[in-house]
Amino acid sequence: MKTIKMALTALCVGYASPSLAAEVTYHSSGAFEGQNLPFTEAVEVDGLVFLSGQIGVKPGTLELVDGGIEAEARQTMDNIGATLEAADLTFADVVKCTVMLADMADWPAFNKVYVDYFDAPYPARSAFGASGLALGGSLEVECIAARP
Repeated sequence: MKTIKMALTALCVGYASPSLAAEVTYHSSGAFEGQNLPFTEAVEVDGLVFLSGQIGVKPGTLELVDGGIEAEARQTMDNIGATLEAADLTFADVVKCTVMLADMADWPAFNKVYVDYFDAPYPARSAFGASGLALGGSLEVECIAARP
């Protein structure tokens, strides 16, 4: 029994194949340069690109756009599009989105904008209500894209 435990420990802890080491690439649209924020817009690992959550800020600023949920949603999606473009991807490459809404009553208004950026079949998606979103925003959206 002790020999089996030692062998399993050696397999789980002591073995690391160089061929399993993932290459990590960082992508940025440049929209947040000089803002000194503690995140990367997108991180790519093994062909999957994980986008940080985006909110409806005007590029190059930390100022939310005026106009309510639909304007914020459109700017959020445009910001996601800029990050995808920086990674040489498009909305067609997105496989999963997570949507956080400050008010779930805004769900229909968000969906009205969302369908302008994706074609069916749509990415997998989760959504939930949240309070205290960054900069007092109405929504935040994060996505995962897969390199073709």
